[in-house]
Amino acid sequence: MSKKQVRHILGLSGGKDSTALAVLLHKEIPSLEYFFCDTHKELPETYEYLKRIEARLGIKIKYLEARRGFDHWLDVYGGVLPSPKMRWCTKQMKIIPLEDFVGDDEAISYIGIRADENREGYISTKPNIKPVFPFKERGLVKADIIRLLEESGIGLPDYYRWRSRSGCFFCFFQRKYEWVMLAQEHPDLFAEAVKYEQEHKDGRNYTWTEGETLLELLARKNEIIAQHEKAMAREKKTAPNRLLAEVLAAVLDEDDELPCLICHL
Repeated sequence: MSKKQVRHILGLSGGKDSTALAVLLHKEIPSLEYFFCDTHKELPETYEYLKRIEARLGIKIKYLEARRGFDHWLDVYGGVLPSPKMRWCTKQMKIIPLEDFVGDDEAISYIGIRADENREGYISTKPNIKPVFPFKERGLVKADIIRLLEESGIGLPDYYRWRSRSGCFFCFFQRKYEWVMLAQEHPDLFAEAVKYEQEHKDGRNYTWTEGETLLELLARKNEIIAQHEKAMAREKKTAPNRLLAEVLAAVLDEDDELPCLICHL
């Protein structure tokens, strides 16, 4: 009996780095399998970007779904909203679907961590999934990623105008400015995030951002935007020729709290 072939997999998040990795590898590895862990809580721009990737590269992305939806798991975890200290959403809606997708097959997982990043992203604890970092191996940095996306015709996702990362629309790693802009760009999704805060059957208070509710945050909209614009102006002075998306990412990533990169690459 012949040995089963090793699978080659690449997880797309709807962000720039994993997309650039698909651009880099789609011709080099014809057997590469592309997947997206779909929480059904993504931004519309994310789904639009995934379709653009498929069309430009001529590939098919497999959408992986959790065994049960977000609301089910929210109930299982007692109504406690996911947070940096309790990332149950990542486990139940990203990691488990990925590991179910691979099963017991030997697989090489290509991960879009750049050479200028000091982090590893999600690495499966399953011994049959081997992580590989092509950008690190080839010394590719952020400028190379932007170039790959521009040359491919895919470009950057539209949400990069106001948000620095992919992920669920209510992701707890969003900065306050991003929450304000979510209310402006997608008021229906902001309202849904507010609803999750307010409607808890035990009457306990959970918030997406530490120290204040989304409605309290939105009441400070003008103050938050003004602070953001000052920070953007300072950052632009340091490198006037950078893309707006790069300046935005630099401003929004000033703190030390790093997201789980299975969502945000």
